[in-house]
Amino acid sequence: MKYGRTYNFSAGPAMMPEEVLEEIAAEMMNYRGSGMCVMEMSHRSKAFEQIRDAAEANLRKLMNIPANYRVLFVQGGGTVQFAMVPMNLMKNGVGCYVETGAWSKKAIAEAKKYGEVRVVASSADRNFSYIPDCSDLDIPERADYVYICENETINGTTYHKLPNTKGHLLVADQSSMFLSRPCNVADYALIWAGVQKNVGPAGMAVVIIREDLLREDLPQFVPTYLNYKTHADSDSLYNTPNCWAIYCCGKVFEYLLAHGGLEAQAARNAEKAAVFYDFLDNSRFFTGAVRREDRSFMNVPFVTPSKEQDAAVVSAATAAGFDNLKGHKSVGGLRASIYNAMPKEGVEALVDFLKKYEAAQN
Repeated sequence: MKYGRTYNFSAGPAMMPEEVLEEIAAEMMNYRGSGMCVMEMSHRSKAFEQIRDAAEANLRKLMNIPANYRVLFVQGGGTVQFAMVPMNLMKNGVGCYVETGAWSKKAIAEAKKYGEVRVVASSADRNFSYIPDCSDLDIPERADYVYICENETINGTTYHKLPNTKGHLLVADQSSMFLSRPCNVADYALIWAGVQKNVGPAGMAVVIIREDLLREDLPQFVPTYLNYKTHADSDSLYNTPNCWAIYCCGKVFEYLLAHGGLEAQAARNAEKAAVFYDFLDNSRFFTGAVRREDRSFMNVPFVTPSKEQDAAVVSAATAAGFDNLKGHKSVGGLRASIYNAMPKEGVEALVDFLKKYEAAQN
């Protein structure tokens, strides 16, 4: 790590690749001879049009996005997407949701404002420590879609096999695992991801939506901005977009392409996660909070024998240069988010610190 930077294990906003930050810094005062920073640039300018177009093209290449899917850059992050999904996709007024933690619960609560919500599977019985069996879900024929949070940031679970939707549209919140591994976009009707966890700065979501789902016949109450078609028809330039986030995300897309694409990134993430989980599996003081087969490679929640000891570990870790290890306020404990930009050396350094901390308790 250079520049006196810390190992930041925050769940978001989170670390970005140093190489990307260096490029951004170099262009800060004068973007490619324009005489201005991207933050000062008109979203209607030729320079920004090229930035936006390159970002989309590189994301399409990274994910091998089929031609019949549109890529949208929408302001507002995940909270807006909780509402946009049911607003745009509830033709029959029925959405099916799999409840696997804090963020799927928020999506469920929001969707109930716009139609009927069926919770077709849940892991609430064990504090969302696993992914429920989704091989034979009870999905009504008139259901408009099946919604999952593919990686629960707070609870640390992830899907390693997609649900059987029985022919219904699959919608996925991929916020905290977006671009962390290969993804067959054609398996989904809609993918969305808040970018502040694994891609860029806060304030925007990437939406990948099948073209046939873009609708003009939405209910009257749906604001113009919250219609996906509005963004598709204007190439995400209906109003002033989050220009800075698009620019930064585009840099990350380029970075991932230059470093082997999603297959190579998935291998790096698996290697990092193995370091952490091997430690937890052999520790007598720290315990992982998630069933082994459902563990996230991005967010690792764990606990000590008591809340007091959890707090003591957080304090000691912060003093040692490991930031943001406190678990989310809704679940407590500890959590290390080890997104794409976290180097393996950071995980190894944290594990070494935790091993020494544990030894000192004996």
